[in-house]
Amino acid sequence: MVDSQFAARAKVATDRDAKAAADSAEGARFVEGTVNYTAAMSVRPRYHANDSSRDVLTLDPRTVRIEDARGRASPPSLASEGILLVRHRSIVSDFRSAQEVAAAHPPEIERLILELSGADAVVVTGTGVLRFGERSADSGRLNNSRPARFIHIDCSDATAAAFAERSRPKGNTRPVRRFAHYNIWRTFSPPPQDVPLAMCDARTVEPKDLVPADAVFDVAGQPEWSFEGLVVRYNPGHRWLYFSGMTRDEALVFKTNDSSADEPSQVPHSAFDDPTCPPEVPPRSSIEMRAAAYWY
Repeated sequence: MVDSQFAARAKVATDRDAKAAADSAEGARFVEGTVNYTAAMSVRPRYHANDSSRDVLTLDPRTVRIEDARGRASPPSLASEGILLVRHRSIVSDFRSAQEVAAAHPPEIERLILELSGADAVVVTGTGVLRFGERSADSGRLNNSRPARFIHIDCSDATAAAFAERSRPKGNTRPVRRFAHYNIWRTFSPPPQDVPLAMCDARTVEPKDLVPADAVFDVAGQPEWSFEGLVVRYNPGHRWLYFSGMTRDEALVFKTNDSSADEPSQVPHSAFDDPTCPPEVPPRSSIEMRAAAYWY
């Protein structure tokens, strides 16, 4: 069963649904893209970071309208949709360099999420994850480097709570009254992107849409490990958006979990092919960082 915390969010999501519709401005630009939901299954879904041939996942492809949120008079926000695009210049010159990213990028992300969230503390969790569109020679060559082609949420409530406890700042024994997890996604290929990221307005997601699944990290020669993520069933009420023509000086920040039932939480997302993108553009290159915020 989906974690019971979603029941507390159900009414909040319902109350916000009308506002979600109003936030898509009249005359907004839309594209049509195909995204893969998960169909009803008799077994627990399971997906792998590298060898997708081992996935236990029955896909349900749907063509949906995806709004280009750059055209909105009122841009998406973390407090409404759970999504925010911000101007954010990094000092990293080469995002392909694991050494440079590890040295310079986590402090930048920590400062960014502290500023955006107003949290008491932020911890950057893990290293940067590089992903490349399938036309790139690097797609699949590196660990976990293909675009995610099915709709998912990075962690369930149970996983989020475990990760928050594991990553909480050392030496601080004050009780945590709230935590939130963020994905910070950035492209470093020039615009436009052939394979951008589609995100679903968190206010339009219902508890019944979410299905617990095993996210398996499979690296050759290393022990496999996994945690519980979520895959998503089709709901015609979902409202999808993306940002066209992202640059390396922009960061796309979205919620992957929030322990507060009063806040938007768990933004479903998936790569998709932008049908308006010229075929000759360089394949998408992106890096994502993850961070946990804490309020005492």
